[in-house]
Amino acid sequence: MKTMRLGDIVDFKNGKVFPDNNGDIPIFGGNGVLGYSNQYNYKRCLIIGRVGAYCGSVHYFNEQCWVSDNAIVGIVNNVKADDYYIYYLLKLLNLNKKSIGSSQPLLTQGILDNIQIKIHKDLKIQQSIAKILSQLDQKIALNNQINAQLEQMAKTIYDYWFVQFDFPDENGKPYKSSGGEMVYDEVLKREIPVGWSAKELAHLGEIVGGSTPNTANSENFCENGIAWITPNDLSNNQGNKFIANGEKNISQEGIKDANLKVYPKSTVLMSSRAPIGYMAISLNEVTTNQGFKSFIPNKGYSQYFIFYTIKNMMNKIIKSSSGSTFKEISASVLKQLNFCSPNKNILDNFDEKIKSIFSHQENLEKQNQQLTQLRDFLLPMLMNGQVGVSDELNQ
Repeated sequence: MKTMRLGDIVDFKNGKVFPDNNGDIPIFGGNGVLGYSNQYNYKRCLIIGRVGAYCGSVHYFNEQCWVSDNAIVGIVNNVKADDYYIYYLLKLLNLNKKSIGSSQPLLTQGILDNIQIKIHKDLKIQQSIAKILSQLDQKIALNNQINAQLEQMAKTIYDYWFVQFDFPDENGKPYKSSGGEMVYDEVLKREIPVGWSAKELAHLGEIVGGSTPNTANSENFCENGIAWITPNDLSNNQGNKFIANGEKNISQEGIKDANLKVYPKSTVLMSSRAPIGYMAISLNEVTTNQGFKSFIPNKGYSQYFIFYTIKNMMNKIIKSSSGSTFKEISASVLKQLNFCSPNKNILDNFDEKIKSIFSHQENLEKQNQQLTQLRDFLLPMLMNGQVGVSDELNQ
């Protein structure tokens, strides 16, 4: 290992105001891709959030891109260091903690230049370490890509069956497109298949809220209690369909203190304020704070149907919310909103068709969690020289 200034191996520059979004070259800001352009100002570079909420975030892109003025560009001297190795090193440095500014955090080129770092002297070792970590990230990215495709597939099936009403009829043909009989429903103000009906969301599942125990009492929370989910937990879980844990677990004392109900596995969680509309399905028993209206699937509808029905109605739910400081959907209003309820045999057929997709997505998300934990475990030890790499990887 050798100690040096970060500026000795990386040339930092500020990004520039980005051009119009009219191409396919990604425009990067501190929080990732902002849009696309037909111009680029850098190729193969580090991208570091310069100001605001994403100050200190780190990205790397090895093709043409435009880096905007709310980010700093880093060009690695490849004689001294490997691009990906420095990318992972920067992620380890917690750059947001090196920012200046009281009202709004700010990073400068000068701050980055003068950060003292330790790196492996041997470029081949750097490349081997980067290879290990990047392969884990590539597998996570591939899983995310597969998961997104599965999600599109599941949503398409739901829309095809329950929005367009082209579920398979008794002959296996799309119902509405094949002339299936439709009737006008006065409640839903639209035509629906014969035998279907408008029902209130109260019939979809048991709608439950949560609460917060006294946070001043440390006994209300514990390491191995029931998962206590907040809207912030769902915010951090965006991109996933399922959730098992939040930032905190609640003890039996906390459950009693806040008179909380413990929800079973497969409960569909929906944040009901600040903001409305974050969703996830519980992988185990959970409870929540007061920022939720969740659906326990105990009235004949599966979590699969509940999840997409609520998603499909989200605009209506948001429009039905109220509040001056922030919008919130009340339980009484939510329960009275109407959805189109299919025949049981259609529901059963949908569940049978969709459950394998949900199962596959659940497995991919669990695998990504394990891969992320492995990567985060290895990262500091590989970078600090606590763990070596095999000779095979050095070749």
